[in-house]
Amino acid sequence: MIHTEIMDWEFCQQKFIRKVDEDAQRIKSIVLKARQRLKRAKTTPISEETASFVVEDYYEVIKEFLVAYLLKAGMRSRNHQCLISYFNLKNPHLESEVILIAQMSYFRNRLDYYGESVPVDFYEKNKNRFLQIIDILEKLVGVE
Repeated sequence: MIHTEIMDWEFCQQKFIRKVDEDAQRIKSIVLKARQRLKRAKTTPISEETASFVVEDYYEVIKEFLVAYLLKAGMRSRNHQCLISYFNLKNPHLESEVILIAQMSYFRNRLDYYGESVPVDFYEKNKNRFLQIIDILEKLVGVE
């Protein structure tokens, strides 16, 4: 079973979140890098060998947009799960998107720490939803 529990925002605030000044230039830079990574993810041919890394790239794009989203609110996080928690807090109507991001995080961690592959069918089934989430985040961050 895929772990999709979302970390409690109050816990995040106590342990992992710090206030910072909004930094428009840093936000712009993060968004630029996310868009560059997205281009790579979209153009990598999918196979058993590449699917894990493409899903990881899509997750990293989403994570970078979540970092920018939190930074826009004047906060930084030392924990990726808190990025998802904040997105969930501010967008409760996007519950299925939050769950998918949590699944991507789970797969990315299994890949990075245990060398486990992401199933190709997970990519095939969710590729369009990855792009929809990225589109939502781009609009929320609001960088041209």
